[in-house]
Amino acid sequence: MVGVIVVTSFIPLAGCARGCTSSRPPIQINPSMDEQPKVRPQTASEFFYDGSSMRQPVPGTVPIGGLKEDAAFFTGKGADGQFVSTIPVTVDEALLERGRQRYGIYCQPCHDARGTGRGILFQRGNVPTATFHQEKILKYPDGQIFDVITNGTGLMSGYRWPIPPADRWAIIAHVRGMQRDRLARAAAAPAPAQAPASAQATADKPADKPANTK
Repeated sequence: MVGVIVVTSFIPLAGCARGCTSSRPPIQINPSMDEQPKVRPQTASEFFYDGSSMRQPVPGTVPIGGLKEDAAFFTGKGADGQFVSTIPVTVDEALLERGRQRYGIYCQPCHDARGTGRGILFQRGNVPTATFHQEKILKYPDGQIFDVITNGTGLMSGYRWPIPPADRWAIIAHVRGMQRDRLARAAAAPAPAQAPASAQATADKPADKPANTK
């Protein structure tokens, strides 16, 4: 009987455990967790010698995935310090599709969808933009294009932080694909017809002066 009374008394109390108002302070199961001294991010502190509450990582600390031992992948340069000639990752359909997407976000506004340098900034702001199909860029090693994307050049700012290294290589794969397609179309295009030699000679011959008439 006592047990029944205890249980029936506990049920209404449990129902008011949440949602019921009270003028009494809340019950603290572990007060030290609520009232412990602490610092908030980006605040000053008189405890540490540098006056900052946020502590620097231990010297030599490397985040997970941040060791970056593959210099060619992360810098575009080989062990000799020279730009790598080809992309140091496997080029497959997934990489090309990723490159097409990233190109459309970061590169197309300036370089246009075909890489001709006639993007919206050129059309509306007359901002001079390089075309990927010029001889100089066609001869660039892939590592040099990676370096340009990373650090920028001329009016182009660097994309080191917005574009991760893997996406930079994906963009390069897409750009190389556009260059190959354009060269293939140019090679397959029929040569312009030439006029016969006799017709060309006639066209090049100066016209006779009209005879003087009285």
